Amino acid sequence: MRYRIASLASLASLLILVGSRADAQTLRDKVEDLFRFGGGCPDPVCLSVDAGIHGEHFDPAAREGETNLIVFLTDAIGVSASSVPISSASSGSVWGRSPEGFPVRTRISAGPIFAERARTLGKGRVLVGSNASSFNFSTLRGVPLTGLQETFTHQDVGQPGLGVPGLENDVIEVNTSIDLNLIAITPFVTYGLTDGVDVSMAVPLVISSLDGSSIAQIIPTDPAIPHFFGDSANKQLRSTAAASGSATGIGDVALRVKARLLNTPRMGVAVLADARLATGNADNFLGAGTTTFRGLGILALSYGAFSPHLNAGYNYRGSEHNSAILATVGFDQLISSVVTLAVDFLSEWQVGDSKLDFPEPLIINTTVGTGSSVRVVYPTNLPNNRDDVVQASIGAKFTTSGGVTTTTNLLIPVVRGGLQPEFAWTLGVEYMF
Repeated sequence: MRYRIASLASLASLLILVGSRADAQTLRDKVEDLFRFGGGCPDPVCLSVDAGIHGEHFDPAAREGETNLIVFLTDAIGVSASSVPISSASSGSVWGRSPEGFPVRTRISAGPIFAERARTLGKGRVLVGSNASSFNFSTLRGVPLTGLQETFTHQDVGQPGLGVPGLENDVIEVNTSIDLNLIAITPFVTYGLTDGVDVSMAVPLVISSLDGSSIAQIIPTDPAIPHFFGDSANKQLRSTAAASGSATGIGDVALRVKARLLNTPRMGVAVLADARLATGNADNFLGAGTTTFRGLGILALSYGAFSPHLNAGYNYRGSEHNSAILATVGFDQLISSVVTLAVDFLSEWQVGDSKLDFPEPLIINTTVGTGSSVRVVYPTNLPNNRDDVVQASIGAKFTTSGGVTTTTNLLIPVVRGGLQPEFAWTLGVEYMF
């Protein structure tokens, strides 16, 4: 047994030491490229200008818009990459003790897929497996990634208050479309340290890819068109930008320990501690960039082939990201001797106000004859919402006579906080010896 454990540990170490593959630019750099308009200068917006009017006056707003979207995406993608669900730390085949003290295998349902139950493997038992999960992200706080909007306003250069002089009424509207994908292949191992304590390790290999484009449209209010792309002989009000890239590398490694507190034929109680190490490169959207810690209380009931369960706890994400209260409720139902249906609702509820600086609406006072008109400009179409997340998990486990269990699962967002796909699929395999 010690040689098996040593081999598994060596494999995990090898995975961690595998070099990451990525483009020369990081994916964060690629997002910045989506805000490079006009060309020919190092600033986000390179405008040609009439004499005495400076194109760089749009750059503070452009940099703020660029920063806001990059921070939103980096935070949301990093949290999503670090929070890719890992298979339950227990198997359908669990081991106990006979009245004579001998280890015996207990056949029950194959258990939940991403939730936890209270049962442990048994001393000296090992569960190994791997999951492959795919996320094609489609919305950010409910806004389609194909319809992100930013509005750049002119810097206040005259008397206080936007709108004077009149050229300050010009704005640049930016429409951004992003295709963002993440695949996580996560081998894991769980070892029964004692009959009531399991330890686990999961080492995800993450593949992230980005393909995006942006259109910047100048909305002038002066017929002379003081701000434009191109040159004065051929004034252009529109410019485009595009970026694409991919990265592959180790994600945030997970270390887990589960301790069983109570085990009766009808009920089990356990606690689980989980640390996600900051091993994934956040600039390439492979991890959160900070170590996170998760603690769960586990309650599981058993009524023959029907096994409901409840997990509740806390996910601490450090000072850079919002922590979350965790709650999962669901059941697993033994359909036949080889098929288990597993249904769960997984939720995360944001703790405190968002740590992202959300841009405030801007007021532009436009002169109209002897009076003025007030215009409100919203820097982004992203809502200032909480990033609460609820997902429905629906899947099945298939156990062969040889003890190999395969898993299929769909994750479907119910509450669209943060970054979400339309759905995410998972395929997995596990074996206990």
